[in-house]
Amino acid sequence: GGRRARDDGRRGRAQRRLPGPAAKAHEGSAMTSVSRRYAATTSPVRAGRADAEAAGPVVLMVSGGADSTALLLLAATDELDIDDGRGLARIARERLHVLHVNHQLRGEAADGDEAFVRELCASLGVPVEVVRVDVAALAADPATGDTNVENVAREVRYAAATRLANRLCEEAGLPRSAARILTAHTANDRAETFFMHAIKGSGTQGLSSIPRRRNRIVRPLLDRTHEDLCRLLRMRGIAWREDATNADTRYLRSFVRHEVVPRALERNPRLFESMAATCEILSDEDSYLTQVASRAFRALERRREEGLVVLDGARLAAADVAIARRVVRMAVLAACPGCRLDSRHVTRVLELVAAGEGSATLPGGVDARVSYGMLFVRARMAQAGVATSGWIEVPALEGMAGASSVLAGPGPEGALLLAGGTLTARLREVAPGSDPVALARAHAREWEGASVLLDAEACGLGPLGGSLWVSSPEVGEVLCPLGMHGQSKKLSDLLIDAKVPAAERAGVPVVRIGDGGRILWVAPLRADERARVTDASRVLLELRLVPTRQ
Repeated sequence: GGRRARDDGRRGRAQRRLPGPAAKAHEGSAMTSVSRRYAATTSPVRAGRADAEAAGPVVLMVSGGADSTALLLLAATDELDIDDGRGLARIARERLHVLHVNHQLRGEAADGDEAFVRELCASLGVPVEVVRVDVAALAADPATGDTNVENVAREVRYAAATRLANRLCEEAGLPRSAARILTAHTANDRAETFFMHAIKGSGTQGLSSIPRRRNRIVRPLLDRTHEDLCRLLRMRGIAWREDATNADTRYLRSFVRHEVVPRALERNPRLFESMAATCEILSDEDSYLTQVASRAFRALERRREEGLVVLDGARLAAADVAIARRVVRMAVLAACPGCRLDSRHVTRVLELVAAGEGSATLPGGVDARVSYGMLFVRARMAQAGVATSGWIEVPALEGMAGASSVLAGPGPEGALLLAGGTLTARLREVAPGSDPVALARAHAREWEGASVLLDAEACGLGPLGGSLWVSSPEVGEVLCPLGMHGQSKKLSDLLIDAKVPAAERAGVPVVRIGDGGRILWVAPLRADERARVTDASRVLLELRLVPTRQ
């Protein structure tokens, strides 16, 4: 106890000696903080957390293999640290629930696994829920976007565990964060995953291998080997199921398990221990770099809509490459959360950023494009229920007794949902004694082009409102941009001068007096001179484009 206290004290002093920026970064870390990593389990903070989480359900993912069978046995009869603030402790029997997923991939063998898990749970008095899913059919369905059977099976298992944990929390009247989902990953699995990622090519996140905890998912057996667990089961006289596919070295994990790891163990008999230490270090450093990259991502983000992220490409090109890689990955996953990126995809995007132009197609049909100094990351997604054109209603000013009697101030708002955001329109009366031109200029400065005030009468509207047509730019269209004193300009030239990428131009909303009528506003770029506010304007039209954000 005294030695640990001295060690903790030295670690605390080392943390306080960190230089300014590094110390600040560590203060906000949820994983790498020395005080969190090495704090005694009896601290008031951990004790308080234990009180809040110790009653939550514990879902055990049990396949019937040696590791998961041992997990069930230890959870039901021994002590485990499930990271609920209590440290190594017995788990109350009423908290335990087993989930078994029958992937229906191995016929009678899979049904035998299911029957084994049911019998074992019955003998231990632990409730079990069995989920049957035809994983092969799911992998063959193009709608899933993933033909890898192992990936689909993993997604199915974790989705089923999440549903069960949520339902149990709801039934118990507890927050979802109180639940724990336990998997039987061991030190062997951690080393194998490290080698698999190294073979395929990976950054620090992949080489960190399997974390001890990710949100509610906890892996309490990471410090034990598969051999240790098998010995435990033999001592207790408990059998387990063997999956014949585990011996098939055509699968990468089996190849690593039977060909790579044994050779590495010949060189280092303490391989699993040293690999665990390496993975812990990489995990902590990956957590720190992720925090730095998150701040950089927020600083570089210029626009975000559903399925679209736009970053400042010039500033990204100047960023440190270690951070830039992570920022690119964050941008792609923000646009398309299901996208599976390899390091070569990230490298390709950074090549485009360095070149200042070009495009690339990433997994899942994601388009990465550099244009006008910006990096556009767009997902291939259906805009179901979202219009590209349509009428927008401009309501009359409220409180009208007639066309010439209106209340001062803004009226009710009309709206049209578009692919790039929501366009709103409303009328506003100029209060007596106000300067309408000054009001329009101040409004334009405040909204930085995202909203404009126009003369309602010049837009074909009066106090009673009306309708305006909104659609994409048309070939050959011409307008008189505000500020050019009546000179005309092609709409296509306006978009080019505004550095709107060619791929983005079809999504620019253009507000017109009617279908095929005169342009009033190219949102959010420029209004037409003929609709500008004058000293004589009494009723104004306010148009605003609100981008759609995730």
